[in-house]
Formats: sequence, C-alpha cells, structure tokens
Amino acid sequence: MILSESETVEVLQQEETVVFERIFKNYYESLCNYANSFTSDMDEAEEIVQTTFITLWEKRNHIDIHTSVKSYLYQAVRNQCLNKIKHDQVKQTHFEYITYQNNIEGPDGYQNIIGKELDEMITVSINSLPPQCRTVFMLSRFENYSYAEIAKELNLSVKTIENHIGKALRIMRTQLIDYLPLIVWLLYIHN
Repeated sequence: MILSESETVEVLQQEETVVFERIFKNYYESLCNYANSFTSDMDEAEEIVQTTFITLWEKRNHIDIHTSVKSYLYQAVRNQCLNKIKHDQVKQTHFEYITYQNNIEGPDGYQNIIGKELDEMITVSINSLPPQCRTVFMLSRFENYSYAEIAKELNLSVKTIENHIGKALRIMRTQLIDYLPLIVWLLYIHN
C-alpha cells in the first residue's frame, strides 16, 4: 500500500504502528548517517535519531507536518544535533571554568593569590620606611648581610644598624598587623 505524504501523516496520527514502522525502516539508517555528519559519533547519532522517532510517536497527534515526513525528520534530527552540539559546548565551557577555578582556588592557587597580596603589602610597607632605615633593612633581610657588614658598608655603628632594624620591624609590624594571622597561616601551611 502506497500512501501520499498527507495520507501517511493522517494514518500515523491514527496510531497506525505499521505506518510508523515503515517510516522508521525507510529513514532510520540515512538519518543516522546524517546525524553522524554532525556528531562524528555513530552511537550518539543513533541515540539522536531514536529520540527523534520517540518524539514523533509520542507527539503524533499534535504534529503539524507541512512538508514531507522525510523533510520533517531530517529537520528534527538536524535540530537535535545542533542542540546536542550547543549543550556539549556549554558543558565544555563550564568544565573549563570549573577547572580554572579549581586551579586558582586549589590549595596551591589559593596560596599563590594570598602570597602575592602579602608580597605587595610587604613591598608597600618597606617602601614607606625612611630611606636609610629601608636600606639597612633590605641589606639585612634580602642581601643577608650581618649587622657588622652593614655598619661597615654604610659607615655606621653596629648599634645604629640595630636601631634601624628595630625601627623597621616596629613600623612594618604596625602596618601589617591585619596580615599577621595570614603570615602565620602561610608559614603553617608550608611546614
């Protein structure tokens, strides 16, 4: 029995399983190949086509096909493929974002952010020291000079160097008071 397109739709809407089976057999393989051209994954393509046929059967009473059944099915498969691709892109973007966040907020990443902030505050504090006090402090802490070596280098007494270091530490302690728990935490994490 050969049916026209409109008759096929009418019979399908009357819950005629024989017509549905014929449509399925006629188009399933070619629709899978068509879907595979979008997905490059035959299992995924078959799933999309099966979903399209399930939807066709479930909504057969409400489907308004203006073209041919073939055109309708190809358009439906195409839309499903594009939705799948879009969904996969959203998932990939979300995955990349979560991975990025985990890298930043993970133990090492979080410490790096906090460490950078602390470094900046220490630099600001050191730069606020009086010039000679800053020079003495930097030679002591960053160049590992002894007090005697600094005194000789700057032509000052060791007692003056001790006073400059004490002054530098007092000023910095005052400026970095809010960061002391953070410094202790960072020292604890690294040990």
